[in-house]
Amino acid sequence: MEKAKVYFTDFHTEGGVTLPQKLRRLVKRAGIDRLDYKDRYTAVKLHFGEPGNLAYLRPNYARVLVDIVKENGGKVFLTDCNTLYVGGRKNALDHLDSAYVNGYNPFATDCHILIADGLKGTDEALVPIEGGEYVKEAKIGRAVMDADNFISLTHFKGHEATSIGGTFKNIGMGCGSRAGKMEMHSAGKPFVDQALCVGCGMCRRNCAHDAISIANGKASIDHGRCVGCGRCIGACPKDAVSAAGDEVNEILNKKIVEYAAAVLRSKPCFHVSIVCDVSPFCDCHAENDVPIVPDVGMLASFDPVALDTACADLCNAQPAMAGSRIEGSTEKDHFEANHPTTEWHSLIAHAEKLGLGTSRYEIITV
Repeated sequence: MEKAKVYFTDFHTEGGVTLPQKLRRLVKRAGIDRLDYKDRYTAVKLHFGEPGNLAYLRPNYARVLVDIVKENGGKVFLTDCNTLYVGGRKNALDHLDSAYVNGYNPFATDCHILIADGLKGTDEALVPIEGGEYVKEAKIGRAVMDADNFISLTHFKGHEATSIGGTFKNIGMGCGSRAGKMEMHSAGKPFVDQALCVGCGMCRRNCAHDAISIANGKASIDHGRCVGCGRCIGACPKDAVSAAGDEVNEILNKKIVEYAAAVLRSKPCFHVSIVCDVSPFCDCHAENDVPIVPDVGMLASFDPVALDTACADLCNAQPAMAGSRIEGSTEKDHFEANHPTTEWHSLIAHAEKLGLGTSRYEIITV
């Protein structure tokens, strides 16, 4: 396979040129206009940021992509799926509130937000994964699958489980419904925290397999009957039902790739990655730490494998940031120095194996 083209521009500005203008120039050069937008729906997938975290991407970047889609006659929306864990984005209403607090509103972006997996994270499309080793049928937020085009806008960063939080993480984990997220994170099945359970029975009413019973005012799950669909997690009003969260990191990365394949194979896609505020943890945290490397730049490509590889390589070519978690580290890979029990190469290798792109790339500076 020939090298993939990855387009790059840095964060230097002069002569009145703004960063949004540089991003627009970058994605235009990279070919974003090649997608057919006319009278078609385009999903722009990004992370709105957990309230309290300030490392998430500013809405100005999303506005650039929205404007381009509209100029080409398309209909566009910003999207993400609900989180598996307790926080500010666990249901669509809280998720929208969080997005608005962080500046993602129609006044800033000139488009609406659709939470792809619905009110409680249960509105999903089941997508068969050809060649999947760990996932045979991905559970993807329905609005993502209903869209005609897909653009990923990623804040590239570190991650405590997957080593890097890049394009595949944004697509694979980000587009999974709550049940899909549970499937990726867990080798086991959900369980009930008895201290939080109030015995309301909502989980039991939403279980299609008669796996949940209520005794002495508390719910419990029969893992012999449970199929791991995760609907009980979305149904619980007290967040008493949790995923096992016990999948090993290498397999987690591979599951993420297989979930991403469900989206990448379904429609025309284009990918943008912003490498700034490279925080050591995911934007799902309600806080952010000192970036582990200096800001790098903005990148765009039709190849998500090449894009993630290029972003990681460019970060690893930077010095470790003074005062960060990895200051003084002698490791060549900043992300593995950041979280020594993780690695990101299995993700790249698995994506190549599934034919989702190539890690061989050439950088074209714009």
